[in-house]
Amino acid sequence: MMSNYLFSGILIASGFTAGWVFYLIISFLLKRGNAFFAEGLKVDLRHLKSPLRFLIPVLCVSGVIPLLQLPEKTRLLIGDFIRILLIAFFGWAAVKIAYIARDVLLHRYDINTRDNLRARGIHTQMRVITNVIVVLIVLLTISFILMNFAEVRHIGVSILASAGVIGIVIGFAAQKTLGNLIAGIQIAIAQPIRLGDVVIIEDEWGWIEEITLTFVVVRIWDLRRLVVPISYFLEKPFQNWTRTSADLLGTVFIYTDYAIPVKEVRNELTSILENSPKWDKKVNVLQVTNTTEKTIELRALMSAADSPTLWDLRCEVREKLLGFLQQRFPECLPRMRIDINN
Repeated sequence: MMSNYLFSGILIASGFTAGWVFYLIISFLLKRGNAFFAEGLKVDLRHLKSPLRFLIPVLCVSGVIPLLQLPEKTRLLIGDFIRILLIAFFGWAAVKIAYIARDVLLHRYDINTRDNLRARGIHTQMRVITNVIVVLIVLLTISFILMNFAEVRHIGVSILASAGVIGIVIGFAAQKTLGNLIAGIQIAIAQPIRLGDVVIIEDEWGWIEEITLTFVVVRIWDLRRLVVPISYFLEKPFQNWTRTSADLLGTVFIYTDYAIPVKEVRNELTSILENSPKWDKKVNVLQVTNTTEKTIELRALMSAADSPTLWDLRCEVREKLLGFLQQRFPECLPRMRIDINN
């Protein structure tokens, strides 16, 4: 009996050693593969090394289980344990493969370019879909592991057979989570928001930085992060400044005296925009949009390629128009008139 245990131990050790040797060979091939084609795809196949470090040795050990000279009960117990490890490591490898496949599909779509509307849409869809796939892989892995235990299978059948009250309780408890999960899938398909979109939400202006299955992170202009449930974007109104394109229109309001020569201010606006690299040469308008008993309102309308550039352009135009009025027409700045009757 002792010799049987010794022989079985040698078989298991041999299988593990052979698996480790295979892992080292595959690890070397993955490293060489990166140099040949993975680098061009902007992915790193070496991410697979972590699960393969355990999967390949366990897989080789599973091959020698039928050869073990052990009591049947012991051999079945070892076989069940190895099978559970294999399911877990296969699930881990599948998750890594899902992320690698996502990176392969996304490498052609650069969201750092100026005209990145389609790229941001693809990134949003692929990231949400990948998250859904990973959740499904994890659930399937756990399910396959539990199916190896007869006791758990029996309990599961009993729960399904009498799922009345328990099902209702679980349904209410998971209502918000499931709602956010479904909302995440809806956003991936309909795309009311994308990664990099400029939005105004809760009176805050920022960019969509991260979209998960349950929440969205908005990077505020002052580098704060606003975290909101993903269902918010389906249930409440918000502004998306880059829904169809990144270019935007901006306004600058100037209040002056009635004596201002509007035509000269309009010419100055044109000169400011033509000398600014921030202007995209599409919109250049100056109009008198309102009058009061004390001042007139001039609205300068301009365009830029994206929201950060437009913000800088508006600040530049506002500053230079004010400087123009102070130098050329100081008498046309807003003033109070008082009539004194003798």
